[in-house]
Amino acid sequence: MRIVTWNINSVRLRIELLAKMAKKLKPDIICLQETKCPNDSFPTKAINKMGFEHIAVNGIKGYHGVATLSKIPFAKTSIINYCGQKDGRHIETVLDYEGAPLSLHNFYVPAGGDEPDRKINEKFGHKLDFLGEMQSRFVKAKQKTTAQRILVGDLNIAPYEHDVWSHKQLLNVVSHTPQEVALLEKVRKSHNWIDVARAFVPFEEKLYSWWSYRARDWDVSNRGRRLDHIWVTPALESKVNSYKILKEARGWERPSDHVPVMIDLI
Repeated sequence: MRIVTWNINSVRLRIELLAKMAKKLKPDIICLQETKCPNDSFPTKAINKMGFEHIAVNGIKGYHGVATLSKIPFAKTSIINYCGQKDGRHIETVLDYEGAPLSLHNFYVPAGGDEPDRKINEKFGHKLDFLGEMQSRFVKAKQKTTAQRILVGDLNIAPYEHDVWSHKQLLNVVSHTPQEVALLEKVRKSHNWIDVARAFVPFEEKLYSWWSYRARDWDVSNRGRRLDHIWVTPALESKVNSYKILKEARGWERPSDHVPVMIDLI
């Protein structure tokens, strides 16, 4: 089973890039974030033509939104809201993997605005509260070591020193502040999640999945951050046999500022 997660930054605007990625990587499941599309306007027919017959969406008009596209039928789909807001940030799908249920959580964590201070920036406060609710939800989940669960998405946090181009310069920049990093680590530990990227790529190696639109030449400056993540429960750790970031997608015409991230399960 091949799974790809991608903050596409408007699924309708980049439907051709989605088809290009699907043709190149041939995934069984695609998890999209920032679809920016209400459910009744989702490009279902175009995606069906790519081979994805099963589609679960949680979108709103103009902003946010997540969608899971699959060649494998869903046994169950759940839309989950946080902080009392119906803002299209989490969808869970359950499907069969090797005769047992596999729960796939597709997340788009709030970006958090520009100022890392909830007293003057309510968007940052919302992000912290969202992460707190994520932690509470997974703390309560049962079968932490035996259940087959995967968490993917744009978590909008680059947690480790080499997940950003400059640890020192970004310590006070939203997405890499100690407060956010600590909260994300609590979420990870709440369910014994394994960060697949750092299981395959050494912690001392730079690793990014996002490059700002503001850079004149994103590839030359290479000032990236690893904001897009794939986590698995211990029951799936030995099943993950490859991991890849499709960096070249950042250089496609009219690209998202994020690139697809992929894993293979044996």
